[in-house]
Amino acid sequence: ILVPAPLNDCFYCNGEDYRGHHSTTENGYICQRWDSQSPHSHKFTPTIYPNHSLEENYCRNPEGNLRPWCYTTSWFKKWDYCSIPRCSKIEHLNVFYFI
Repeated sequence: ILVPAPLNDCFYCNGEDYRGHHSTTENGYICQRWDSQSPHSHKFTPTIYPNHSLEENYCRNPEGNLRPWCYTTSWFKKWDYCSIPRCSKIEHLNVFYFI
């Protein structure tokens, strides 16, 4: 059986296609669920943006900002960029394992 090797949890370009599971910001805030309007109301819901993988509270970039971000669960900080590294060029290689 041929199985793709797992890639590092990182993003390319501005991270619009990032689909990893990071849910903490670069300043240590926990991300708010995209399907929640508390503590911050917002327009980026899974219902309105079904093709952006806005499930759970994972960091995403649905609007093409500089990099993946999320709304936070802090009343004092509405949103923040996430602590996800950019992928290096070497990670463009397709690596497979034989099982």
